[in-house]
Amino acid sequence: MKLSFYIAKRYLFSKKSHNVINVISLVAVCGVAIATLATVCILSVFNGFRGLVSEMFSSFDPELKITVVQGKVFDPTTEVFLEIRSLPEIDLITESLEDNVLVRYRERQVPVVLKGVSNNFDRLVPIQNVLFDGEFRLENEASALANIGIGIAGVLGLYINFSFPMEIYAPKRNVKVNMANPMASFNMEYAYVSSIFKVDQSIYDENYVIVPLKLAHSLFDYTTEVSAWELRLKNAADIPAVQKKIRRLLGNDFRVENRYEQQKEAFRMINIEKWITFLMLCFILLIAAFNIVGSLSMLIVDKQENINTLRNLGADNRLISRIFLFEGWMISAVGAMAGILLGTLLCLGQQYFGWIKLGNAGAFAVDAYPVRVMLGDLIIILIAVLIIGFLAVIYPVQYFSKKINSKQ
Repeated sequence: MKLSFYIAKRYLFSKKSHNVINVISLVAVCGVAIATLATVCILSVFNGFRGLVSEMFSSFDPELKITVVQGKVFDPTTEVFLEIRSLPEIDLITESLEDNVLVRYRERQVPVVLKGVSNNFDRLVPIQNVLFDGEFRLENEASALANIGIGIAGVLGLYINFSFPMEIYAPKRNVKVNMANPMASFNMEYAYVSSIFKVDQSIYDENYVIVPLKLAHSLFDYTTEVSAWELRLKNAADIPAVQKKIRRLLGNDFRVENRYEQQKEAFRMINIEKWITFLMLCFILLIAAFNIVGSLSMLIVDKQENINTLRNLGADNRLISRIFLFEGWMISAVGAMAGILLGTLLCLGQQYFGWIKLGNAGAFAVDAYPVRVMLGDLIIILIAVLIIGFLAVIYPVQYFSKKINSKQ
């Protein structure tokens, strides 16, 4: 093994008798390097967009969220929730109650998700970072205040500080619809608009209205029940460890989700697109690896005298095949390492300097393509290139070795 690897290394870096072989070998290395570079850059862009989406959701989603598996609400005054409240890793707890309602303003109306939250909600998540207009507040001395997504504001034609409040309608619980007087089957509350937020995610911008928790309790006919507990942990806390601890306390009747699990559909789609793209790029790597076949074919022809010498010294077909297998594998390895290095440098440059812009300034959440290089991706790319390079040369090497052997 050491002898075949040593000879293959000498063949790779030594000057050949025909310059065209050097050129073809260089082309093979460059082909693998460019394909690897492209793979690194594209996967890093997917990582960048995933991180960008995560940052957007972090302005609205808590670090951990507790919800009930069956039903809509639960009672947070039970003993187990008092035990969770006393956990030393928890820094802040916000209660929320949400359900579908109808919001009406003047002659316009739209169905939305009403989310009633505790007064400390703005301390739980940095919602100030996504405010489009106004100030996030839940109530003033005279009335309840609503904070709405920019999509809802557009549909209703609403702006902050309007003199007329929104009308919020929700069906009464456990009450049959009175066909003679349908409005008697609905609860109705008023709220003035305090702020308009823009998360750049339609799930929030076009659907959510945030109001005080007591307004939601009154509208939905609840007293202490909530639909979720939203938690912020202390800086030194280990989120997965705390998540497991709370799951053990609550059992199977409750979900305890981190930010990624709260938006698992969005992140699952990003991951699916990322790895489907990776598979497509593997086909491009396979095509690039076939350049190695041409290089090895010419090298085998060029080294026939050396092969005869090795046979006279006692080398068998297995040793000679391993020499050229290592040669092809090393071409793949050199190309892979060069591509990974250049791709990483290019991505880091894009990350810190933003060379490639998305388009019109201000039209997107960021001006330049977001990128994030992940070590795990680089390892997967390296392994994939080495496997593809090995599989691409194993048959040609065996074929040419047998052909040369038949001429002896």
